[in-house]
Amino acid sequence: MVIDNVVIYTEQESFCPGMVVTEQDKIKDIVRKDTKDYVEKRKAYLADEFQSFVDGKGAYLIPGMIDIHLHGCKGYDFCDGSLEAVEKIAKYQASIGVTTMALATMTLSVERLQEILKQGAAYCEKKERGENVTYADLAGINMEGPFISVKKCGAQNADYILNPEEALFWIFQESSQGLVKYMGIAPEQDGSLEFIRELKDEVRITLAHSDADYDKAKEAFEAGACHVTHLYNGMSDFDHREPGIVGAVYDSPEVEAELICDGIHVHPSVIRATFRLLGKERIILISDSIRATGMTPGEYELGGQKITVSEERAVISGTGTIAGSVTTLPEGLCYAVKVAGIPLEDAVACVTKNPARSLGIYEEYGSISVGKQADLVLLNKNLTVQQVVKNGHVL
Repeated sequence: MVIDNVVIYTEQESFCPGMVVTEQDKIKDIVRKDTKDYVEKRKAYLADEFQSFVDGKGAYLIPGMIDIHLHGCKGYDFCDGSLEAVEKIAKYQASIGVTTMALATMTLSVERLQEILKQGAAYCEKKERGENVTYADLAGINMEGPFISVKKCGAQNADYILNPEEALFWIFQESSQGLVKYMGIAPEQDGSLEFIRELKDEVRITLAHSDADYDKAKEAFEAGACHVTHLYNGMSDFDHREPGIVGAVYDSPEVEAELICDGIHVHPSVIRATFRLLGKERIILISDSIRATGMTPGEYELGGQKITVSEERAVISGTGTIAGSVTTLPEGLCYAVKVAGIPLEDAVACVTKNPARSLGIYEEYGSISVGKQADLVLLNKNLTVQQVVKNGHVL
């Protein structure tokens, strides 16, 4: 397939006019307009009667987006614990341009979490058999609980919070068949630092729903934690005298941070400040989307708790506590650029390259490079999704 008349997002994190050629599920060639043989190669590809063509109409062509933290959409949640839920989520995500994902769990009983994780493994087995080829790939699972803090549990169910235990991590990893890529932890909980030291080479340990102060968070990072779940949300405040987890992230160059850009969780001024504080290389935009995403306002459920959605805000019913997001990752990308003023080139890296590297899949995903997965998204000049290519198939 030839995708012509597009502005390609390059490995150098810049845009260049040209065309991209795919073969089966891989990228075969990239023909940039700024190369000497552009005219000749383009003419040859356009004359190939065996090729199918897509006219990009001047759209931006970016890699398929990667969301490393979402719970659900379109009425389904990963914690429903069914293969159908995973498939419905994956189908919808691919349709909007999120071609790879890491689904997030909630704080539930160990037995319930085991059943949920098994459904993630079952979905991957179907993909390996060649089924659901146009659905989003499940590249990992982001466990947001149960090793979190009661003080900062937010929409998580405090009844199921546990102190971290290495044996429990291996139970989760066995149930998921190795899919657990992020393990949330509150470092102030008993046994946390030992847990981090023992497992830092097995999983990316992320500070999540924690009331840790600066010193405790810094200690966790020095022990091997390397990631932070939805920066600013579900954590100690960033104050000029008590900088908390946010300050510790700034002082730990090896640590990456998730950021929700939905106009609800983080003010646009703070989004801009975060890019200056951490640099685009350390930021991963996420959706944190729940089952109400893509649905109408109303009453929903999240982790066993009732959620009310109105005017694009989701809260625990009867309270003002934010309960996830109803914004998709492509919408978050658009918000970061058009409202927060983040350069498009930087924002695209934070939904493609950075999450791919975090997941350890950059050799196959996350950039438009010859030999990589033919997962591509065309964005029009308004930054809305114009067309999606998944595994070389136009959706």
